[in-house]
Amino acid sequence: MASPAINTDLRVQISNRNILKIALPISAAMAIPNVNFITNNIFLGGLGEKQLAVAGITGVYYLIFALIGNGLNSGLQSLISRRAGENRPEEIGKLFINGILVALAIAFFGIVITQIATPYIFRYALHDEENVKLAVDFLSIRIWGLVFLYIYQMRNALLVGISQTKLLFIAALAETLTNIFFDYTLIYGHLGFPKLSFNGAAYASIIAEFVGMIIIFLVIHIRGIGKQFSLFSHLTFSRKHFTQIFTVSSPLMLQFAVSLISWEFFYILIEHHGDEQLAISNAMRNVFGFFGCFSWAFAAATTAMVSNVIGQGLQNRVPELINRIMKMSVGFSIIVCLIINIIPRQFLSIYGQDESFITNGIPVLRIISIALILMAVSVVWLNSVTGTGSTKVTLLIEVFAIIFYCIYVYVVLEKLQLSITFGWMSEWLYWTCLFVPSFLFIRSGKWKNRKI
Repeated sequence: MASPAINTDLRVQISNRNILKIALPISAAMAIPNVNFITNNIFLGGLGEKQLAVAGITGVYYLIFALIGNGLNSGLQSLISRRAGENRPEEIGKLFINGILVALAIAFFGIVITQIATPYIFRYALHDEENVKLAVDFLSIRIWGLVFLYIYQMRNALLVGISQTKLLFIAALAETLTNIFFDYTLIYGHLGFPKLSFNGAAYASIIAEFVGMIIIFLVIHIRGIGKQFSLFSHLTFSRKHFTQIFTVSSPLMLQFAVSLISWEFFYILIEHHGDEQLAISNAMRNVFGFFGCFSWAFAAATTAMVSNVIGQGLQNRVPELINRIMKMSVGFSIIVCLIINIIPRQFLSIYGQDESFITNGIPVLRIISIALILMAVSVVWLNSVTGTGSTKVTLLIEVFAIIFYCIYVYVVLEKLQLSITFGWMSEWLYWTCLFVPSFLFIRSGKWKNRKI
């Protein structure tokens, strides 16, 4: 029997307890899928250094499209949170369904682009022909998971927007367990499954995303959320809501795309330095994904809570809210930084590579640990801009940071041919460039009368 919906008053309160109530379940839900990435790389590392290296390029490529979906997710989340703050639940179901329609259209576009353009892009950009073949074959399979991933991400927008973040954990756990099982069976051919080697990770991830999508919709049904917000009573296209979602989300989608394209550019430059450097950098991506989940969780909470509080007409309390969230985000990141620097060898050893991989990876890991603290500050302030609905400003801030980032990595890695340790210092520059204009914009107060 379906349980009644949990909360009829959707307005959030500004308190440390409420911030943690929203952010901690998000961090747990984010940490679990990042266990997927690490698990994928541990299994792929068993196939060899080359497979671990190429996993970095394919992983970042897929992340470009995944974060385009995340941009849509953030925009939809901001809209849902604003309606929650206004206590207008009847609008939430309409926004959710039209968000899914936008997501499906973008997924189709991503699949077509990947199947047609990716072989040409990688043949032009990568130096090793074997790397090209591995990457193209993998992505021609992996990209089909976008459909399930995007629908899965829309549930994030809904649950974060209505402050039901603890439900994120259930689907994330189901997805991770599925991914680990099929990584083990499909990569190596265990338990009677076919041995698909590198491509086995692609099939495992698609199956896992499908399972996560199904589980979360079952949870939404069982908890009565679908009924409360009439999620499936408005299965028709609404020009008004479609336009609202696209207007708010499109700058964010472009922002995330630009950000990840620049990271793919970074990885392509790393590939020119050899497989070991690329494999180390892939491990660093895992560090950002797993240990950065606390910062991204607080960032997601920032978007939702800032939008909700503005919806309540409490614009004057937004700076107080941001500072509370930022202090918590930085506190968690300092703990992570200390852990990473105390046991760097133990962390890098899980990838099953040789001593050279560990020795050369430790200095990079220390650079990353400092970048995590800078990120903890920057993402909260950047997402506060998103929460105000000023998504075009968010895009401009991202473009500003990316220009400096790309110039730096090109000069350091391609022209000066310095080590990847110096290349990864680009993260310090990037997060600083995001923080400064975000902070200045919020302090200016220009966002206070914006309607979405």
